[in-house]
Order: sequence, then structure tokens, then C-alpha cells
Amino acid sequence: MSDVPKSVDIHEEGPREGFQISVKPIATTEKVKLIEALAESGVKQIDSVALVDPKRVPGWADADDVARLIRRRPGVRYTGLWLNYRGLERAAALPLDIIGVIRITASETFSVRNTNRTIAQTIDEQRKWLGFYRERNIPLEWGYIMTAFGCNYEGDIAPEKVKAMVTQLVTLADEFGYPLPGVVLADTVGMGTPQKVQRVIGMIRETWPNLQLGTHLHDTRGTGLANAWAALSLGVHQFDTTVGGLGGCPFASSKGAPGNICTEDFVYMCEEMGIATGIDLERLIECARLAETIVGHPLSGKVMKAGTRPKSLAA
Repeated sequence: MSDVPKSVDIHEEGPREGFQISVKPIATTEKVKLIEALAESGVKQIDSVALVDPKRVPGWADADDVARLIRRRPGVRYTGLWLNYRGLERAAALPLDIIGVIRITASETFSVRNTNRTIAQTIDEQRKWLGFYRERNIPLEWGYIMTAFGCNYEGDIAPEKVKAMVTQLVTLADEFGYPLPGVVLADTVGMGTPQKVQRVIGMIRETWPNLQLGTHLHDTRGTGLANAWAALSLGVHQFDTTVGGLGGCPFASSKGAPGNICTEDFVYMCEEMGIATGIDLERLIECARLAETIVGHPLSGKVMKAGTRPKSLAA
């Protein structure tokens, strides 16, 4: 347990992840309602909208309206997702917090399916983003590697390939005079296992011992929290999660498959082990129930249904 962090940083991605794949149309006001409720629970960063092509992701056709309607809570960062330079420009014109990130994918096939770009084309696109950040003095915070633990088109991804992708991220950042503070490893299609997570993280740590690591884990095949524990046990302290287990990639998950690891389940696990999250779990459970009402179908979260401690053990 010596490497387990004393606290974790949780980036809430439920609104952006969940509403991008919702079959039922979600009213703009309902999206805003969930985002504002999450901010009241103690979450410090909320990925609120996806600035993407509405023809491909119709659930976020109202992204600009949602961003403008949010009543911002002090101390909370409200972010958005973009996959191209046009999306970045849209984000910068909205009342959103622009977080300096660059993103590449370990799977060539998934890269083309997800963004219509090869890995080489994606790297060229990231140079445009880095130029944008440098011109506006926006710090670079994270490099993301999608499909770091497997791809639904190509199968297993070798840890050595992920390591090579980290090298590319570090090199890209260096081109523009940025140190790369950290890398987020994304299990985009939920093929990760604890062993894979530990193998990849261990390999990266050996080469870049000072590089911060985060994870973006999906629970598609039920291994999400086990993978989170594997990362925690190696000192990882930053986790992307979604309230109620909302979400799933529209180009990766089967219909009905769970989304990301569930925020309130992860918070419960951490707090029970003495790992501070800074989040009010009871309020977060209320948010999960609200999310379930908004999307109109049962969500995969467990703690929202079971509660926290039984009353007989709470004293």
C-alpha cells in the first residue's frame, strides 16, 4: 500500500460522455442541470460538452448553448472535448476553461474510425493545437493516449507501442517548448485488465519516473474498478470518471455496454480506503439518480442503488 496516493484528483466526464451516445434526445436545460448539480457535490473539473460534428454526434448539437447557460461555481473548471482545430477554436470562443491537452491513439484503425485521421495526420493536427496554446500562453497539462490497453478493431495493444506513443507526445511537446507534465492512459474500449494496466504503467514509470500519470478507464467488460485499483497501487492519482457510469465511445462500445468507471463507486472505494477525494458522496449519489432520470434508463452505478454504509454500521 506504500505507493497508494493519499488523495486523488477526479475529472468528471459524465455530461460529455453520457449525452454523446444517448438515444433519447436530452433537453439543453437538463444537461445544464446535471452539470450544475455535479459542481455542488465538490467535483473540481467537469467535462461539460463535446465540440464535435453534430452530424456524427447529434447528442451534442447544442454544445455552444449548454456552455453559455452554465452558472459557474467558483473553483470548478468547466471543460470541453474537441477533436480538431475547429473544435478548439469553438471552445475558446465559449465560457469554458481551455485545458492544454494533446491526444493520439495507439490503434491506427480506431484513430481513423474515431476522428477520420491516421496517427500521422493526428500528430500533425496536434501541432496546430500546440501552436494555439503557445500563442495564447495556455499551459500544456496532459497528453492522452487512446486505446492504450486494447482496440476493438485491432485487439491487444503491446505495451511497447504505448511507450512509443509516450515518446511521441514528449517529442511533440518539446517541439513547441513545452515540458509534458503528464500522460493519461485511456482504456477507450474497455479491454484493460489489472495486469495490463500495471504492465503499461510500470514500463512508462521506468523510462519517465517524474511523469505524472492518469487514467481514463471504461467499465465495458466489468474490469473498470479493478483496473483503477491497479493504477492506484502504482501511485496514479488522476482519474477520469462519469457519474452513474454514464457514457461510452460511440465508435467503440456495443449498445447497452457500460460507460466509464462510475464516479460515486470510485469515490466510495477511495474514501473507504482512506484516500481523500474532496467530494460529498451523498450529494454525488443524488447527481447519479438525477442522471438516470434525465437519460431515462437504468445506469450501471452500484452505490447509487445500494447506498453507502448500512445504517447499523454507520455509527
